[in-house]
Amino acid sequence: GAPNVSTATAVREQHGHDESMHPCAPPDVVVWPQAVGQVQELAALCHRCRVPMVPFGTGTGLEGGVNAVQGGVCFDLSRMDAIAELSLEDFSVTVEPGVTRKGLNKHLRGTGLWFPVRVMGLG
Repeated sequence: GAPNVSTATAVREQHGHDESMHPCAPPDVVVWPQAVGQVQELAALCHRCRVPMVPFGTGTGLEGGVNAVQGGVCFDLSRMDAIAELSLEDFSVTVEPGVTRKGLNKHLRGTGLWFPVRVMGLG
């Protein structure tokens, strides 16, 4: 429904670029799935109709990977932000794709663990 689907130009443009130098290439529609089953159903529909799918996290990429150069459906995964399981013993955590580093670190606060940032290419 409407709160989970948008064809508004501003929303499409927001999802049609990241932090790279590439020009904006907006998708035809943006959807916000909230469960794995919804992603599966949407992906199956796109596959059947031969419609491109573009995943979107936070838009901070540097490669232009969110640019919908052939249009299609943008899957904004930000609402899938649950932390499913944390194992302090083996330092592992199971998260949904919308979990951010800040959200994870907030969840880890008080455990003695954190998820540090490592900028690629800086050793």
